[in-house]
Amino acid sequence: MVSKVLVTGAGGQLGRELLRTAPAAIECLALSRADLDIGDARAVKALVDRIQPDLVINAAAYTAVDKAESEPALAMRINGEGAGYIAAACADAGARLMHVSTDFVFDGSNSKPYLPDAPTAPLGEYGRSKLAGERAVQAALPTALIVRTAWVYSAYGANFVKTMLKLMAEREEIAVVADQVGTPTWARGLATALWLAAQKPYLQGIMHWTDAGVCSWYDFAVAIAEEGHAMELLSRRPRVRPIPGSAYPTPAERPAYSVLNKDGAWEALETEGRHWRVQLREMLQELKES
Repeated sequence: MVSKVLVTGAGGQLGRELLRTAPAAIECLALSRADLDIGDARAVKALVDRIQPDLVINAAAYTAVDKAESEPALAMRINGEGAGYIAAACADAGARLMHVSTDFVFDGSNSKPYLPDAPTAPLGEYGRSKLAGERAVQAALPTALIVRTAWVYSAYGANFVKTMLKLMAEREEIAVVADQVGTPTWARGLATALWLAAQKPYLQGIMHWTDAGVCSWYDFAVAIAEEGHAMELLSRRPRVRPIPGSAYPTPAERPAYSVLNKDGAWEALETEGRHWRVQLREMLQELKES
């Protein structure tokens, strides 16, 4: 039975939600980037040896997708090497590991949801660093559980939802990419799924988890405008105009299609993800109340 859990990346969106949703019976030890540099192998090993957790949930990551193109070494140090250091420390200490990864390990050429064993082919430095992390984790600790997710947002920090709300409050019209398709994921729903997985020690390998449903960034933005206006977070509902990704070039290339197949996770965790629009509504309600 899991009783002591170490959460890395505790200052991020997922880390905060993991702390908020942690079961009462679990002693949850939270470490932010300031508390632990996961790119320092000795520091990671010393800390895991001292704490002796039953489980480590690695939510620490370099997530600046575009910046990674000009900082590939830093992205690799955290997402690739750091993940491996955590897995090696867990192996030495006899601790279980759940490591969070991303849809960016895929190139987006699929036309149906990606299964966990689908071939990987990242398009940019961020995806390459996260794939390197997956491989380092599997090499150091084959019993680890890797959970890929996508399009994460929450009431905390910087994310697409909060950026859209800010822009929509300032402008009468915004243009949003309509030819990149995936699934939004409320960090709280992901955290809840991870805690369910924590109670199933036999789970290992790769699992996919996002909210249910499919949309483009344009569809997501339209929903934010509609729900935000209905909740009076926005004084008016701005026009959202669809544009191709080519009209909004970024340093990092994004996968055109990154929907993840969650069937295996839903079966293993005995629960289905809630639809992304329901999750969005609940997050916006929280934002309004705060």
